[in-house]
Amino acid sequence: MNSVITNELKLLNVRVTHKKTPIHVLEKFTFKDIAKAHRVFLTSGDIRECVILQTCNRVELFLALERINVEKIFDTWKSITGLEDLSFEFAEIDEDKGAIHHLLRLTSGLESLVVGEDQILGQVKRAFEYSRQNCYVDTFIPIIFEHAIKVGSRIRTNTGLNKGSVSIGSMAVNLAEEYFDNFQNKKVLLIGTGEGATLVAKSLKKRQVNFEVASRTYERAKSFTSTVGGIPVRFEDALHNFDKTDIIFVSTTAPYYLITYDRIFNCRKKNQGMMIFDLSNPRTVDDKIATISGIKLVNIDQIAEIVDRNLKRRYEEIRLAEKMIQSGMQSMDLLFRKIKAEPFVVSIFKIVDEVRNRELSKAARMLGIKKGMKEFEIMEQLSFAIVEGILSTPMNNFRKEIGNTEKNEEVLNIVSRIFDYEPK
Repeated sequence: MNSVITNELKLLNVRVTHKKTPIHVLEKFTFKDIAKAHRVFLTSGDIRECVILQTCNRVELFLALERINVEKIFDTWKSITGLEDLSFEFAEIDEDKGAIHHLLRLTSGLESLVVGEDQILGQVKRAFEYSRQNCYVDTFIPIIFEHAIKVGSRIRTNTGLNKGSVSIGSMAVNLAEEYFDNFQNKKVLLIGTGEGATLVAKSLKKRQVNFEVASRTYERAKSFTSTVGGIPVRFEDALHNFDKTDIIFVSTTAPYYLITYDRIFNCRKKNQGMMIFDLSNPRTVDDKIATISGIKLVNIDQIAEIVDRNLKRRYEEIRLAEKMIQSGMQSMDLLFRKIKAEPFVVSIFKIVDEVRNRELSKAARMLGIKKGMKEFEIMEQLSFAIVEGILSTPMNNFRKEIGNTEKNEEVLNIVSRIFDYEPK
């Protein structure tokens, strides 16, 4: 479908997400005042309805509009954030059917950092309810969001997609939790602020574990922790305080080893039982560290093997979810077609009712019957029953046939000619 529900409105999704944008850059796209952002977009021209979804991993706009002008939307976005140099090179854009498909994948959890996680469905619900309660949407977007939320809920009920963690970062945290008693009281350091580090941070935060975050620039660490969690520390301070650390997660890139054999060897007596996770690719932790007594080194390949085993068990669940999404697309398409047919049905009933009323008045005059008289009420009820009896079956059949994607336009044209109806 080129546009949905009406010939006037189109659905547009513009998003900046963890898939293409580093977390510390993603923060720049967020709206500090979400109500103001809605109002500004809605008064910027062609936009009629607006839902803004904003989490630590994504900022997404779902817009109902008459004409699509992406550059104008980017300019409005810049003006709201106050950052005129904001670059949208990593922005993703989908229209109509593509936007709906993305929303269904979103509510199902297939677009999440951890596939199948439940949090995103609640976030979509809250974003939509906020827009509805504040009248930022009318009738167009609610049809789409209500259907998408139902599909997302159905997928979680009928599949095991949301069971178990499958990301490298969350699996690393699971292993650390299994390795250490009293895990929550351990001193934890996270080096890196990218997508992998985000998964580690979210898993640590979920377990209420305090952790420090180091990046090459302190400002980047501060930006990351303000969005995801943790305590920012300076990079050099982190490297010189390994003797006070129990667990280190490294998820960054570097052309050399950030954590060397000598640095760990020199602090080993003060900190027996240290565990280090090298989640970087290429590796940024010296493999020889594994030979040091009391030091447990786990690299990304070892964790990836565990994650792959989990994923293989879940491939069938993912395929089932994707089939349910396709079914959801078809049922939404059917819904749109029925909605498209409804103005026709209403108009036909209105035209026939005008004929009924005219002929009823004519017959009443001929019989000398006036409104309010018992006889008039009987005649009026009879006329209603005749119209309902004649039109009900063909109009219900019309609604069914209009849902057939192959016959949609053909049926509409034939019935329009029969009733001499011209769509407005």
